[in-house]
Amino acid sequence: MFRFGGSDQWGNITAGTELIRKILQVEGAYGLTFPLLLKSDGTKFGKSEDGAIWLSPAMLSPYKLYQYFFTVPDADVIRFLKILTFLDIEEIAALEGEMKKPGYVPNTTQRRLAEEVTRFVHGEEGLTEALKATEALRPGSETKLDWKTIEGIAEGVPSCSLAYDSVLNLSLVDLSVSSSLFESKSAARRLLKQGGLYLNNNRVDSENKRIRKQI
Repeated sequence: MFRFGGSDQWGNITAGTELIRKILQVEGAYGLTFPLLLKSDGTKFGKSEDGAIWLSPAMLSPYKLYQYFFTVPDADVIRFLKILTFLDIEEIAALEGEMKKPGYVPNTTQRRLAEEVTRFVHGEEGLTEALKATEALRPGSETKLDWKTIEGIAEGVPSCSLAYDSVLNLSLVDLSVSSSLFESKSAARRLLKQGGLYLNNNRVDSENKRIRKQI
């Protein structure tokens, strides 16, 4: 009879095997532990930690999973590639070598890690969704936002939900205030005049812009 768990559960596991031996009067009770997946600062992944990373598609969107691994520190990325992906050791070593070269573009290796993990958990379709959402949030992006992309983004960035009827035909300036994007209409108008207000990645250049039903 075996009890399995993380190395931090060693005390509980040994107590359990001892209880099994006493109650069942058997000698064949064993404990097996495995190392925890720790970050470079010594903290662990788990539901008790802030920002827990779930491997279930139902618990975490492709976009949020992708963003987490895209932003891991350089100190973690190579070790995570070895533990969490099926890339050849030679390829990982090559990526590690690129990180040490002059001119290395930051987060290039993290991007590969994020792609591999997201594809493994959410499949190719999930990875495509994550990449589309990531591109949509890039300043100046021309990516068109559909409801699925917006839904994925909403889980990872500040957002709010409003009733359809309360939004339809509302001016964008009014919507900016009711959604708490701005504290006042004057602040919304000021940003609009500066060319910094966008709707679905399209710059808004008129205060009369209203939310219309798409056909």
